[in-house]
Amino acid sequence: MAHEIHTDANDPSNVTNPEHAQHHIVTPLQYTYVFATLLLFTGITVGAAYVDLDWANPVIALGIACFKAVIVILFFMHAAYQSRLIKMTIGSGFFLFIVLITMTLTDYISRAWGMW
Repeated sequence: MAHEIHTDANDPSNVTNPEHAQHHIVTPLQYTYVFATLLLFTGITVGAAYVDLDWANPVIALGIACFKAVIVILFFMHAAYQSRLIKMTIGSGFFLFIVLITMTLTDYISRAWGMW
């Protein structure tokens, strides 16, 4: 007995069952572009480490690292081709991360309040 995928005529974009959506085929050329981008930004990170920018060095390094993480999440983890629910779940994870870092830094900065 063959397995049939039920598609609802009233739901052409398959919103009710996003796990049954069409799979996106990623070409090797696209993976090559992603790989080249990651290598390029790794080189930029190494180059930026040799330039003394005082307090901006960690900011630049973290910015480049975040960009590379987004590239990996979007293309290697195929988040760019997923439903809006999965994209929202990934976004909420980033939002929670930012909230936790903000709370930690707020506590860290307030402990030395008035000492500098």
